Formats: sequence, structure tokens, C-alpha cells
Amino acid sequence: MPTYKVPVNDYLFLFNDVLDMQGHYQRVEGGDQATPDMIEAIFSEGAKFCENELAPLYQSGDKGCKWDDGVVTTPQGFKEAYAKFIEAGWTSLSGSPEMGGQGMPSSISSAFNEMLTTANWAWAMYPGLSEGAMATIEDHGTEEQKQVYLTKIISGVWSATMCLTEPHCGTDLGLMKTKAVPNDDGSYKINGTKIFISAGEHDLTENIVHIVLAKLPDAPEGTKGLSLFIVPKFLPATDGSVGERNTVSCGSIEHKMGIHGNATAVLNFDDATGFLIGAPHDGMKTMFTYMNVARIGTALQGSAAAERSYQGASAYAVERLAMRALSGVKNSEGPADPIVCHPDVRRMLLTQRVIAEGGRAMVCYAAQFADLYTRGKTEQDKQQGEERLGFCTPILKGFITEQGVIAANYGVQVFGGHGYIQEWGMEQILRDSRIATLYEGTTGIQALDLLGRKTLLNNFSQLKVFTAEMLSFAAKSLPWPRGNKTTRKQAWAIAKLAVKWRYLGFRVGMQAKRNRDAIGAGSVDFLMFSGYAYMAYMWAMMSSKAQQKLDQGAGDKNFLREKLHTAEFFFERLLPQAQAHAKTISASLDSVMGMPNSYFDAS
Repeated sequence: MPTYKVPVNDYLFLFNDVLDMQGHYQRVEGGDQATPDMIEAIFSEGAKFCENELAPLYQSGDKGCKWDDGVVTTPQGFKEAYAKFIEAGWTSLSGSPEMGGQGMPSSISSAFNEMLTTANWAWAMYPGLSEGAMATIEDHGTEEQKQVYLTKIISGVWSATMCLTEPHCGTDLGLMKTKAVPNDDGSYKINGTKIFISAGEHDLTENIVHIVLAKLPDAPEGTKGLSLFIVPKFLPATDGSVGERNTVSCGSIEHKMGIHGNATAVLNFDDATGFLIGAPHDGMKTMFTYMNVARIGTALQGSAAAERSYQGASAYAVERLAMRALSGVKNSEGPADPIVCHPDVRRMLLTQRVIAEGGRAMVCYAAQFADLYTRGKTEQDKQQGEERLGFCTPILKGFITEQGVIAANYGVQVFGGHGYIQEWGMEQILRDSRIATLYEGTTGIQALDLLGRKTLLNNFSQLKVFTAEMLSFAAKSLPWPRGNKTTRKQAWAIAKLAVKWRYLGFRVGMQAKRNRDAIGAGSVDFLMFSGYAYMAYMWAMMSSKAQQKLDQGAGDKNFLREKLHTAEFFFERLLPQAQAHAKTISASLDSVMGMPNSYFDAS
């Protein structure tokens, strides 16, 4: 079974050097308490919990949850680990201090969540689902709802879910059938069935608070008619404790490809008592507070899959002997050389490492905007945070999760036949990683959001902001004597990517004026190009800072040299793939749409 060591030094390099989070936190309420010493203490203690409590349960948790007449039991050890988790106060890390939270910026909890996910993906989803509920209730709930629900969720005594999907509708929420009928006391009767509800039923907490989308009787058609409701498993008693059981039940849990340790539930609402959160028919807007948080959490799952798989594969590659190196014997004392000597194995390992570290940097960068959006000191900061986060979110979720699957697949490949066997744990990472490309909106949905809503319909405004920042970075890095030949070359690549990114946006916009299907046909390639450009910017920043610290004689020299080498591999071996996506975006639409629907009928 692959072990997991939290790369604390990598998080600290990003927070302290690359992104200058101390400067950023001056714009964030409560940011003054997030000192470098405090951040290091949080990451170090969090690493101990992940390595000692969660990682050992990762493979055993794959045996899955048990369902018995609506009651779900989580895998052995999960409940005990959760008790230690809330006892240590981890659930309250970024919660509002007024509601019992520690008030840390969400960027810190986001980094910690990646550690949790890498250590034990299925377990981490139980507290992870509560993050979005906290944000939603804090932003849109009444004062009473905050006192009753938010305090308990922040403490970890209660957990939360997000209930959107129904058997007949997934992404197209306008087709939703769940109904909400007003009661005389201001509550609502909720009726309907929701499926694919992660952490929808379990034995870790005394109560589960469901955030549910439903339609009021006077709701207009489509997504404009959706409202959002709080539907607890147990109704709160007057003293805030758990009261009588609500009429929401778990009909079954899904039998899935991966994340077996997390209960993905079918929930039936039969005249269940619910409470409106936000304004009537405003559920989609209210829900997107939840969705933006959830999509960042999903994006970091791609990095987590890459990190876990890399650590397992790299350890194996150093020990496993097979054949002699093409350039000559490397292990004269043994019958063969370690497979890490072979170029193709190194290619796979380096690709995994690039995805893990590059994806981590992408999420940490965007987490700054989540900080501003939720706790910016001025309305201008909050607005800027919301707009920039909105642009980054589909790239993060779509690109990094797809790359995470590639990285996990390489982990199996490095092991060869052993990677296909359960006892090594590598195939579990691959199975688990696949879901991240699907939930919170598939890659295709993220791509349509990025190209359609966030680029074309937004008049390219956020694309211009992002690329202007890239160009500014390149302009500062190019003049001699800043940097060396390699970092200046990377800066030049960033400048060209920024210009090409803008051009591609305008190009597909012109194609769409002739045929709107051009948006759908080119959107995924546009997202993937955007992801490569975004990651390239992060690697250029990391490379520049690593070189600067080396020139100053500061920091861990081995760590910094490794960072430079990994960056060089990305620019030389992976970034060229962006050009293939750029070319595909401009390809003929007929190659996709030229045949009638009957062409695909295999009956």
C-alpha cells in the first residue's frame, strides 16, 4: 500500500514565497492572524493528522459502507477518526468566529483539505461537503438559521450535504421535480427524490443538514423557478439539540466505481419539513455560493490523486529492478537496474509531479479570490474576488481533474501488472480519481461555462484581466539581468500564451456568430488550452522564485533545484500539448456536426 507524506514544504513555498499571502491577507478580514508561524503550525499539525489517522484507513475504507434498512455504517475506523478530527477543532478552521469558528482565511482550509483528500479521499468528503453549506448559510441564511445550523456545522457535531440531482435530471436542473409547499408556520413540505448525494447518510455525526433545491407551487419554468431549502435529518429542538426525526430517508446507497468509503445516497423526501434559505425562486444564485466552494474542492482532488499516485509510483520505481538502462549499467551489484533509470518511467513520474505541484499552485492562487469573495475588507475587493474566482473555477475543476486521472493512470502503469492488483493500492487511486471529472458538472459543462458564460458573454473581461497579469509578469521577468536563460525563456513562453489565449477566445467568438455549435465543438479544447496556460503561469512563477532564492543563497537548495527541474520538464515536455488544443479549436465544425443523429444509432 502506498504511504503518504504531506509535502508541507511545498505549501509553505507557495504561501510564503510564490504568492506572498501575507500581502494578500491585508485585504482579508481576519487575515492578520494568519501569520507565517501560524500557517506553518496549522500545516504541520494537519500533516500529522493526515499521515497518522487518515492515510492508514485509505485502502481498508475501499471495502465500502454498509446500508441496512436506511441506516448507513461507514468503514471501520472512520467514525473514530472523525471524532478526533472535531476534537482537534479542524472543522472550525475557516468558520465565522461569531459562530464558533477560528476565522482563518479559506485559502488555508483549502490547502488543508487537499492534505485530507490525498490522505483519504472518501473520508475527506464527509467534512468536505459541509464547507459549501457553511458558506451558503453564512451568506444567505437568516440570523436564526445561522444560530441553529451554522454553529453546529462549524463545530462538526452536525454535517451537511448538497441535494441537486434527481433520477431524471443531472446538469439540467430546470427539469427538476422536487416540490416545496408552504406550511402555515413558515416552513415547507418537501417532496421528491434526490440521487448521487455524497455523504447523504452516515454514522459520523448526530445530524445531517441537507441543502435541497426544490420548486414552489408558483415557480416559473426552468432554473428561474428553483428555491433552496434547509432540510435536516433531525429537526432541531428548541434548545438547539437534536429533536424528532424528519421524514427524509435513505432509500439506498450507490454501488460505484470508486470512493467506496463515502456513502453516495438516494434520499427520499416525503413531506419532509424544510426551511427556505435566501429568496423564493432565487435558488440557483444562492446555490452558486455552495457550487464555487465545491468546485474548488473538486479541483484539488485532481492534485490529490496525482500526489498520492506519484508518491506510490516513485517509491516503487526506485526499488523495482527490471532490465538494464540504455545508457549503461547503473546497478552493478544487482541483476538489473531500478526502473527509475528508464526514460519513459521518468517521463510518467515527472508528469505526475508536474500535475500535483502545478495543480496545487493553481488552486492556491485561486483561493486568494475565494478569500476576497467571502471576507474582503471592501465591497470592491469582494466584487473582484467573485469575478476572478468565477473565471478560474471552471478551469480548475475541468483541467486539474482530467489531469489527475492521467496522473493516476500513470501510477498504475509504472507498477506494470502489479498496478492492476488491489493489494498495491494504485488501482484504487485511479478508480477514485474518475469521479472528480463528473460531479459538480462534467468537463464538458465546465468548458461551456468557461467559454460561453465566463468569456464570450462576459465580453472577455476576465480573460483580459488574467492575460494582462501574465503579460505583466513576463514583462518584469524578461529584461536582462532578471533571471537566467531558462527562466527568461519561460517568461517569453508566458507572454506568447497570453496573446494566443486572447486570440483563441476572439476566434471562437467569430465562429460562433456563424454557427453557435462552434462553442460546443471547441469548448473543451479551449478549456484545456486555458488550463495549460494557467498552469504555465504558475510554473513560471515558481521557477522564477526558486531561482531568485538560489541566487540569494536562501532556502533549501535541493528543494529549489528540484522545483526548477520540474518546471523545465513542464515547459519542454507537457506545454506543447496546448498547441494541439489550439489547433483543434479552429478546426472545421463539419467534422463534428456533419452527420445526422442516426449516424450514432448502433441498434
